[in-house]
Amino acid sequence: MLTWQTILKLAKEGNHPAKKKVTKSEREWQALLPEDVFRITRLKGTERPFSSQACTVFTPGEYHCVCCNTLLFDANEKFDSRSGWPSFTQPAEVEAIAYLADHSHGMTRVEIVCNVCDAHLGHVFPDGPPSSGLRYCVNALSLVKNESE
Repeated sequence: MLTWQTILKLAKEGNHPAKKKVTKSEREWQALLPEDVFRITRLKGTERPFSSQACTVFTPGEYHCVCCNTLLFDANEKFDSRSGWPSFTQPAEVEAIAYLADHSHGMTRVEIVCNVCDAHLGHVFPDGPPSSGLRYCVNALSLVKNESE
């Protein structure tokens, strides 16, 4: 299980190696993605809080990267953070997410990106529920949910 201390170490010293890499030019991503998804995933945008029904859906399934279809989160790790964005306590696999120190907007945070294609997902915070204490705060438009049967 990942902890806040592990996240800080990864953001500072380097991330787990990805199982594979998907690389495209900005122009290629722009041609493939809807404008709002491109803005969030490739230009590090943020959707408005509470703009997606994904915040309140807790059915079984897996959440994949909208850009490269990498498995990022399992619905079993999803919780209602009341933050306005889908929230998870852990990634599906430790190497699925990369962590980057983010010093924008006059604060220090840890940005989370898909470790395969570098799509911006959101940020991780140390204010989640036990036992990890983590809150992966994710833009809903960066995810595609595959329902479990």
